[in-house]
Amino acid sequence: MNKQKIFYIILILTFILALGFFSGKTLAQTEKIVVLNFEGTISTMSVELLKEALNYAETVNQPIVLLINTPGGNLDSTFEIIKLIENSKIPVIGFVYPTGATAWSAGTYILFSTHVAAMAPHTIIGSCQPVALSFEGSQPINDTKMINALTAFLVEKARMHGRNETVARLCVKENLNLNDEQAKKCGVVEVLASSLDDLKEKIDGLTVVTALGEYTIKSRDAEIVEWNPSLRVLILKTISEPMIALFLLMIGLYTLILGLTSPGVGGEIVGGILLILGLIGLGMIKDVNVGALLLIAIGAALLIYELFTPGFGIIGGSGVVSTLIGSLLLFPRQWAISQEWLNMLYLASIIIPLVFGGFFTFAAYKIIKARRKPPFLRFFIGEEAEVVEEITPEKAGFVVYKGEYWKAKSNETIKPKQKVKIVGKDGPILIVKPKKEESLTVS
Repeated sequence: MNKQKIFYIILILTFILALGFFSGKTLAQTEKIVVLNFEGTISTMSVELLKEALNYAETVNQPIVLLINTPGGNLDSTFEIIKLIENSKIPVIGFVYPTGATAWSAGTYILFSTHVAAMAPHTIIGSCQPVALSFEGSQPINDTKMINALTAFLVEKARMHGRNETVARLCVKENLNLNDEQAKKCGVVEVLASSLDDLKEKIDGLTVVTALGEYTIKSRDAEIVEWNPSLRVLILKTISEPMIALFLLMIGLYTLILGLTSPGVGGEIVGGILLILGLIGLGMIKDVNVGALLLIAIGAALLIYELFTPGFGIIGGSGVVSTLIGSLLLFPRQWAISQEWLNMLYLASIIIPLVFGGFFTFAAYKIIKARRKPPFLRFFIGEEAEVVEEITPEKAGFVVYKGEYWKAKSNETIKPKQKVKIVGKDGPILIVKPKKEESLTVS
């Protein structure tokens, strides 16, 4: 059975297997409050994490709490998060937590944009001047145009939610910082809470305006649902770390150049995949799904090319990796589906590329094993065979070697039933010479 037939059989089997995963479950409509941890650098991962949590929270029509503890992050991702909050159908509560946490820079922008702002004891917000990130570190941006634009943006968010506009202005212009008590006194936050349970008590009964209109929070007896990031978001978290994203971008670029200048090595394929991952991590590909589809398309093209070429190498391996990563990063956006269904979907996204990967890995193993075998000629040299058809210098004949008929030639005339010694091989023809009979002498 050739490689193409095996491929088609696996494709059909994995498709049938995937169909078994697509059975959603109904969501229990109990009183809940969804808790989402916004810790570390704000990045593309943060946007996708909030999208997942918001989809679930809107499905059960319950508020969501953002636990903010961040030094800041990507400005484009921050704007995308704020847009998601403003378009949310349910209340989004920003809570700088735990005790001693910070919501600097991007964290302050997000806090100002939430429907309810809260802080835990000894937490700090502020320092909203933008910075530029490079391999040498971060440098403050003093461009007046950008500073004025960000100042107006944050002031408008403060005005939108009835918060202190002067503080918003100073956070950008002068990098003002406030602790929890100062923020409450200045009218920047509405609630001071020492824990999640305390927060639930204090926000219970508050009425806020969401994208659908007024919403009264009922959180006193709500069940806390901690939203854990999916495998997709964990991958995004890794590649969205600024240093990792820059590293992927630079290594991908140099590998791509190396591959284009040295065709046949496979560097252009690896470089292209790393380059796409770096662009996704830095947020240059705004829609992660576009980057995921691009990776899947590249992977599929590489696997199809591998099917019609002999052997197995970097092309097939890169195709498997690209398809697997792309499948994990691809996600249906606005589907109201349960977490159990999502887990099944992710499992299917992993199984299908791994099945193909297993097939190609097995093929690679067989090829490598075959290449490591010693040359077949080595087993012929010095072996004995028997002539079944006369051999002359002008005409080849046949010999029997281990029960098999082989065509053979020689520089001498050899009669049938004579024993010969194999001394070489010319393509499919053995080279033989008469075997000299050993005589016994008695002294």
